[in-house]
Amino acid sequence: MRNPVSPFALLAMMALSLPASAATSDDLLLVGRLSWGETAQGDTLNGQSASAWLDQQLHPSADDRLPTQVLAAIDAMEISHKTPSELTDEVRVLRQDANRERGSAEGDAARKTYQQKLNGLMREAQSRSLLRDLYSKNQLKEQLTWFWFNHFNVHAPKGEIRALVADYEDQIRNHALGKFRDLLLATVVHPAMLQYLDNAQNAAGHLNENYAREIMELHTLGVGSGYSQQDVQELARILTGLTVNLSGKLPGGWWRGDFRLDFPDDSRHIPLTVFNPQRHDFGEKRFLGTTIKGRGIGEIATAITILSVEPPTAHYVSRQLAQYFCCDQPSEALVHAMTLTWRKSDGDIAEILRTLFASEEFAQSLGKKFKDPIHYAVSAVRATYGIQVIVNAQPMLNWLNRMGEPLFGHETPDGYALTTAGWSGPGEMATRFEIAQIIGSGARNLFRSDDPAAPLPLPQPPPILQQTAYYTELTPGLSPATAAAIAKGQNQVDRNMLFLSSPEFMRR
Repeated sequence: MRNPVSPFALLAMMALSLPASAATSDDLLLVGRLSWGETAQGDTLNGQSASAWLDQQLHPSADDRLPTQVLAAIDAMEISHKTPSELTDEVRVLRQDANRERGSAEGDAARKTYQQKLNGLMREAQSRSLLRDLYSKNQLKEQLTWFWFNHFNVHAPKGEIRALVADYEDQIRNHALGKFRDLLLATVVHPAMLQYLDNAQNAAGHLNENYAREIMELHTLGVGSGYSQQDVQELARILTGLTVNLSGKLPGGWWRGDFRLDFPDDSRHIPLTVFNPQRHDFGEKRFLGTTIKGRGIGEIATAITILSVEPPTAHYVSRQLAQYFCCDQPSEALVHAMTLTWRKSDGDIAEILRTLFASEEFAQSLGKKFKDPIHYAVSAVRATYGIQVIVNAQPMLNWLNRMGEPLFGHETPDGYALTTAGWSGPGEMATRFEIAQIIGSGARNLFRSDDPAAPLPLPQPPPILQQTAYYTELTPGLSPATAAAIAKGQNQVDRNMLFLSSPEFMRR
C-alpha cells in the first residue's frame, strides 16, 4: 500500500507550479511585488490608494518612518556614529597590532580581535539592512537598495571591505531612485568597490583590467554588446590612479577635491578614495568611439557619462530591472519601452520603473514571481510578526546563509541570481520548509537580545497566522489544495508552516 501524501509534501510539490489565484486582490499583489511583503496587519498601503502609494514609493521622503525601537537599535550601532575613516583607522591599528605580534600567543589574540572587529562591523551593516527592509515605509527604495547592491556587488568578507560595506550600501541607497549616472559614479569612486575589483592596483604601465572589464560586462553595457578588448584596456587606462588610501593620513600632493571624493572640512575625515596623478596614464584614449584627452580625474567623469547613455547600457540594465520586478524572461517589447524612457529621462530610475509598472506584462506577472531567499525570509517575518519589532537579526542572517544567499556575501561580481532556477532546487526548497517551521513556531531567538545580561523573552504561543489581516485578505486567493493542506495541520505550528510553505506564499 502506498503511503498517503502529507500536506507538507503536497505543498512542496505544488510550490513551483501553482500561480496565484485571480481572486487575490490587485492591491495585495502590487504590495507583494513592490514591497518586502505585506505585514500581518495588512497596513502597507496605510489607507492610500495603490496609485498614491506607488507615487510615494517612487519619490519617497527622507524620513523612513521607522519605529522608535528600530531607530534606537540602529543609532546604537558603531556604523551610525563613526565615519568610514574612523572605522578604518580603528581596523588599521588592530591589524598593525596583529602583524607586530605575529607568531606569538599575543599575536593570535590580536588577530582574533582584528577579525572580530571586522565581523562586528559587517554584522551591524547586515542587521541595519534587514531592519530597514522589515520596517521602513519606503519599501520600494529598500528593495532597490538590495537590487543595486547586487548589481554592483562587492564581497564584504574580502580584505577589510567589512569596515566599508555599511557606507557602500548607504551610498547606493542614496541614489537608488535617482539618475543611473550618479549611482554608477557613486560605486566607481567608493573604496569598497576599488578594493574588491582591484583598481587600487591599477597604475600606468601596470594595468589591472579587472574593474574596467566588470564595469562594462556587468554594470553597464553587458556581454555581447559590441565593446572590444581595446575598450576594456582604454577604460583601465582612464581609471589608473584612482585608488584607496587606508594610511590614516592626508595624502599630501594627491588630488582631493570635488567629483564626490571630497569630505567636509573636519580633521576626522581622511579621504579613503584618492586620485594619485603619479599613477595615472595621461595619454590620449579612444573609448567606445570617443577620443578622451589625457587630463587626469576628469577623464573618469567623461567615461562614466559615456557608459550611462550608451543604448546597450539602457537595454541591459532595464532588462535586469524587469527580471527583478516582473518576470524571469521579460519581453523585448517591455525592455524596449523602458530603454525609450531611459533616453527621454536621461536615465531617471524612477521614471524607468514607472514605465515598467504601468505595463500589462507587469500586471500579468503579479503573484507569479518566485521569491529568492531574502524575499522569502523578510516577507515571512513581516507576514508573521508585522509591527512586532525583532531585537536580533542574527537568526535571519543564519537563515539566509543556510538558503545560500548570505547578505553581502556573494563572492563573484555577477551578484545573486534573479530567476527561479537559481533558488528552486530540491535542497533549497527543503531548507526553506525547515525555516518556515522555525518562523511559524514563534522564532523566539528573533526576540532574544545578544546582551547576556538581558532577560530571556518569555515563552510565547505560536502566532495564529490565520487571524491576521494579511491572511484574511489573501484567503480568497488560496487554491482549494492549499486551503485543504493547511486545514489538515495537526496544530498551530503545522498550520503556520504549511501556509509559509504554500505556493501562494512562495511567490510575489
